[in-house]
Amino acid sequence: MRHPVVMGNWKLNGSKEMVSGLIKGLDAALNGVEGVDVAIAPPVMYLDLAEQLLSKANSKIILGSQNVDLHNNGAFTGDISPAMLKEFGASHIIIGHSERREYHNESDEFVAQKFAFLKENGLTPVLCIGESEAQNEAGETVAVCARQLDAVINTQGVEALNGAIIAYEPIWAIGTGKAATADDAQRIHAAIRAHIAEKSEEVAKNVVIQYGGSVKPENAAAYFAQPDIDGALVGGAALVAESFAAIAKAAAEAKN
Repeated sequence: MRHPVVMGNWKLNGSKEMVSGLIKGLDAALNGVEGVDVAIAPPVMYLDLAEQLLSKANSKIILGSQNVDLHNNGAFTGDISPAMLKEFGASHIIIGHSERREYHNESDEFVAQKFAFLKENGLTPVLCIGESEAQNEAGETVAVCARQLDAVINTQGVEALNGAIIAYEPIWAIGTGKAATADDAQRIHAAIRAHIAEKSEEVAKNVVIQYGGSVKPENAAAYFAQPDIDGALVGGAALVAESFAAIAKAAAEAKN
């Protein structure tokens, strides 16, 4: 049975004071909440501080990261290896985010290589897929998502998705205040799951598919009520403990 996952992508935000306050506030707000896995992905500079704070509080919050390299060591200035992320307690690693694809020219094939390397190193890929506004208006959403998924499936086999997380994030809804309706998001999630089921119904049945794109406490419950939406990848609302905790609680209530 799938277990909902709500993950906060902090992007390029934070300070030592902010990280400390947010983690402490979030941990307190989530006390006693069951039935949902909650993860955070701070900037890599703050992984050590985050790990210390979570460990000291004996917190159930999962530590993640926003990116990874294709090497564990070597002459790759500025990059971050899976081995380093593991040493600092990060387990859930975001790859393929539209901002990485756009600003750093990361191709489907490159993202698939990252996916494989994370699995090889025992980490959980959080694979972001999604379409632009123009692609959405052209009716290409499902085809775009399928292509991005197939970069992994066709090189690694559909079983590679076991234990991974897929995050459907329509690019036009990220940080814009726009959001897909719950019904529209469900339709795309169902199509993604059906595409995977063409290769393996068992994998499709068990893989976690999050929704991302202007998820807020006000709209979270509607998303989580849908049968194929298994949590959320949250941006702006993840920077406020009360808001992010409310989203996580909505996931727990909807799926229990």
